Amino acid sequence: MGGTTVTYVDPPAPVPMQPGEMPPTPSGTDLLSPGGQPTAWVFNPEYQRLVDLWLQVVPLMDRLTGALDKPYERARSRDVWDAPVAERYVHDLAEWRGRLGMYRQAVLTSISDEAADTPRWVPGGVGAPHAFS
Repeated sequence: MGGTTVTYVDPPAPVPMQPGEMPPTPSGTDLLSPGGQPTAWVFNPEYQRLVDLWLQVVPLMDRLTGALDKPYERARSRDVWDAPVAERYVHDLAEWRGRLGMYRQAVLTSISDEAADTPRWVPGGVGAPHAFS
């Protein structure tokens, strides 16, 4: 009753605003507001949305994975059962675990990719730039 375990590495998570993190420092090439003043920067609400989404999705994915781990380990144990059906059960659970791993990878990669394309800081009072917009 062997089984190959495929493990996936989560892509980079969007980084929440750190305590004391400051917006980009003004330079000579910064945008000027209509009054000629340097632009005030705010943490991008679209980027924060991606941080929040990541923090919601990862625990859900972990719970789903955990829900399959215990039955999978029990099915592989000869102490639980030693019947021909056990092999099929282990195979089915391994397939579901693999599919769940691919799903997790796809969901987290889409969040990570969008975060990589979304600026962390945006000029205040302006519509926030967003990936794919």
